[in-house]
Amino acid sequence: MTSASKGFTGRHMLLTTVGFFGVIVAVNVTMAYVASSSWSGLVVENTYVASQQFNERAEAMKALALSGVKGSVAIIGGVFSYTLENRDGSPADADSVRANFRRPVGDHEDFGIDLRKAGEGRFDTEHRVPAGDWIVEFVSRRGDTVVMHEALRFDTAGFGK
Repeated sequence: MTSASKGFTGRHMLLTTVGFFGVIVAVNVTMAYVASSSWSGLVVENTYVASQQFNERAEAMKALALSGVKGSVAIIGGVFSYTLENRDGSPADADSVRANFRRPVGDHEDFGIDLRKAGEGRFDTEHRVPAGDWIVEFVSRRGDTVVMHEALRFDTAGFGK
């Protein structure tokens, strides 16, 4: 009894084609998922203008980092507070703080608010912050001088309500 070899058939071609495109689709779906789940959402209006200002802003941020002033966020009893401290833990001297709340992806819930001074180095607001992830840009000033400019990312689930 001899077995006859049929060679490369239409069925083989179909399986090869389905396998080839299956791998391509699987890789694209995986890459799309990873990209959408890891994207920070930070974008600029005009990339050319942002690129021209990058070095200037980087130097300003280095100077602020060297000052040793740092901020922290808390939500206690529905009150959103921002505390500024010097390197030694003493309250930093600031007159005003502007907080710009942004969602990591999308801008339909974004808002900005001026926090009220609640004490030395402490600012707060009773404005309700919706649940979820936020990136908040804080600009703290003493007169016309920027004391601290930072962005903090947090999830409201990490705070007691």
